Amino acid sequence: MTPSPLSPYLPLAVVLLLAGIMGVAIPFITSLLGPKRPSAIKSTSFEAGSESSGPARQRFAVKFYVVALLFIVFDVEAVFMYPWAVNFQALGWFGFVEMLVFAVTLVVGLIYVWKKGALDWES
Repeated sequence: MTPSPLSPYLPLAVVLLLAGIMGVAIPFITSLLGPKRPSAIKSTSFEAGSESSGPARQRFAVKFYVVALLFIVFDVEAVFMYPWAVNFQALGWFGFVEMLVFAVTLVVGLIYVWKKGALDWES
């Protein structure tokens, strides 16, 4: 008997089926078995142990998002540097120059952002 060309995809189908079942079953089971004693205190919004102040939908300065994006950029840089460091000897000078260009590009970007004042919290 020849195997079907779709047989390698059977484990994937099983995982997707189980994920779908769990995605429906877990909220349903928790709504059935979970505690149901609502109170006024439990219904209020909680903000790190202090009373909520102001509306929930307020505007934030763009600076928060810029800092978050910069964090992601430099976090990704660290992710790229780890495999490079592991394979440093195998890559040779080409790999060194390649990473040097990558790091210089990021440092130039950091200097630009710093000069623009994106990292200055006071303004």
